[in-house]
Amino acid sequence: MTDKSAVAAARATVYGYPRQGQNRELKKAIEGYWKGRITADALQETAAELRRSNWRQLADAGIDEVPTGDFSYYDHVLDTTVMVGAIPERHRDAVEAGTLDGYFAMARGTQDVAPLEMTKWFDTNYHYLVPELGPATVFTADSTKQVAELKEALAQGLTARPVLVGPVTYLLLAKPAPGVPADFEPLTLLDRLLPVYAEVLADLRAAGAEWVQLDEPALVQDRTPAELNAVERAYRELGALADRPKLLVASYFDRLGDALPVLAKAPVEGLALDFTEAAAANLDALAAVGGLPGKRLVAGVVNGRNIWINDFQKSLSTLGTLLGLADRVDVSASCSLLHVPLDAAAEREIDPQILRWLAFARQKTAEVVTLAKGLTQGTDTIAAELAANRADLASRAGSPITRDPAVRARSEAVTGADARRSQPYAERTAAQRAHLGLPLLPTTTIGSFPQTTELRTARADLRAGRIDTAGYEERIKTEIQEVISFQEKSGIDVLVHGEAERNDMVQYFAEQLTGYLATEHGWVQSYGTRYVRPPILAGDISRPEPMTVRWTAYAQSLTDRPVKGMLTGPVTMLAWSFVRDDQPLGETARQVALALRDEVNDLEAAGTSVIQVDEPALRETLPLRAADRPAYLDWATEAFRLTTSGVRPDTQIHTHMCYAEFGDIVQAIDDLDADVISLEAARSHMQVARELAAHGYPREAGPGVYDIHSPRVPSAEEAADLLRAGLKAIPAERLWVNPDCGLKTRGWPETRASLENLVAAARSVRGELPAS
Repeated sequence: MTDKSAVAAARATVYGYPRQGQNRELKKAIEGYWKGRITADALQETAAELRRSNWRQLADAGIDEVPTGDFSYYDHVLDTTVMVGAIPERHRDAVEAGTLDGYFAMARGTQDVAPLEMTKWFDTNYHYLVPELGPATVFTADSTKQVAELKEALAQGLTARPVLVGPVTYLLLAKPAPGVPADFEPLTLLDRLLPVYAEVLADLRAAGAEWVQLDEPALVQDRTPAELNAVERAYRELGALADRPKLLVASYFDRLGDALPVLAKAPVEGLALDFTEAAAANLDALAAVGGLPGKRLVAGVVNGRNIWINDFQKSLSTLGTLLGLADRVDVSASCSLLHVPLDAAAEREIDPQILRWLAFARQKTAEVVTLAKGLTQGTDTIAAELAANRADLASRAGSPITRDPAVRARSEAVTGADARRSQPYAERTAAQRAHLGLPLLPTTTIGSFPQTTELRTARADLRAGRIDTAGYEERIKTEIQEVISFQEKSGIDVLVHGEAERNDMVQYFAEQLTGYLATEHGWVQSYGTRYVRPPILAGDISRPEPMTVRWTAYAQSLTDRPVKGMLTGPVTMLAWSFVRDDQPLGETARQVALALRDEVNDLEAAGTSVIQVDEPALRETLPLRAADRPAYLDWATEAFRLTTSGVRPDTQIHTHMCYAEFGDIVQAIDDLDADVISLEAARSHMQVARELAAHGYPREAGPGVYDIHSPRVPSAEEAADLLRAGLKAIPAERLWVNPDCGLKTRGWPETRASLENLVAAARSVRGELPAS
């Protein structure tokens, strides 16, 4: 039992909360505003009510200190760009004309102005808008949003802590603005940025903030001595401010490493550390620096990124160890709860026994409160919770869903030869070109076509029993016919069936594989108004029957042109699911790869000559520390090859990746041994093509020439210019022409126009190539 007399009352807190509302009210309101169905005032009132509701839920659950400023209409990094006045020149007119429309213009672009680049937030599936900075950047403080939301929470009688992206992380996430030399280092702007943060902190203090949280997750990555010196300087200067709140510097997603002693010595009042992903490393590092005497430690002992229940006994043991290492220890989730669904209690289709193993945001909040109570008042005060927790953990460990002897035996029998193609690429490509007969600069799309209202209605009608399976499948056939017909008429060379039958590129497969669970309301924000329902990978994985063969074969029966088979790869199946935490990720990936291998082989047997296995999450899942990367890349690339290596040499294997920093994994892309890779490149101005060329990548590649995350339609000349830029890095015989990503979220009018322009661009540039 904890010695209550030795423990200051531990506060329960969280760093952030899901934004969307129980029924995705925020998504619906924002999209309604974009379409002119509701006014800006109506949107802002919906947002205010969602914030109030979130704070009430947290307070009612027992959270002592609620976060403010974590709410966003699109992205919290974009909010920081507004806060520090780093508006790109091309967006200034839109911002000055109307704050809300200008904000969305930066996120989505307009027909005339390109949006900010978008990429993944560390190793999560959340996307942020990349700041564009340069030597001429002038920062100006605008704390309007941060102050207003703090005042809203204080008006409810709550203890509130504003949360800001820290200045060092903001600059490390930024890129040189268009026209600025690529070697420009945004961190050189730190001295220019710190006075703006000082002004925002003073505004928040004047508005009633006792504490402000500055998130510095970039510090859990490998940082250079110069970057660590910048950290020291930043927090020495901010800490020395006379007119400021207390500062809590937060890190998460991994171990703090060399940045910990820098922050431990800094004149800030508190640190927040992750004790789930990196518990042992952060504990050892804290002890090595002599703890945090006189400081507050917020201990993230509840996993904010996965949905399994906490092990209370383990967490209490960690918290007990920490008591001697700081002046006070408070309890939190390991990171913002933005990365998990809202409420597991809303799930009616999951077996009640299994539901006991799951904790979404509301359940995690309760776990934080329980642990804070146990730490402060003694474990006897939470005896019932501890007993229930032990029973739930034992139920999961002993469940037959978690172990399938046949799956494990097959996985253990895999050899190195199973993950290698029968012929090297140079021989395969000759066979594929002879078999497929494609022109130079072949055109294709990434896979999905617009998911229309009619399609979503048909899916809802099927679930509700308003139509039967036969009626639903006729609707899918009609959609496939329309997609194939459009592609043929527009002149696309390698077609897709459009994925009309798929609700999501991971969920669709998860619903057909053993070991996965699907949620009904488990929505998580991916970017802007795009929400996904990550399935739950709970047990051993196998494929009972073919998943995609029927619809791909049907599409191929409608045309003489090749139709790509479309699958989601094993790493992405893990990364975009809530994955089991009771065995190594590499073993789970191998199980998924073997299930997908069966699907690839069946597609080929059904006459599919081009098969795309998407791995957009390969870079996303890359460990944040370089020392951890080789082991990950070994099993990740092996899993892809295991999926794809059983086909004939003349079957062309494609893969696809989007919205990530690919330069870190070019060798891994090479190691996949795919015949063709398509990648996002439109927003990053063909950067990935240059990275592939610098590496000497020997295979075919399609850097995207159409940014599908914006509603704007690129002209044929714009696409042709990007294509010409691609040709400077990749020779014509190895260059494909395609969009950045799938078209599921786009409407048909813009899709038709954009793809017709894409084909026109390919034809135009083909005509410029020298005769062979």
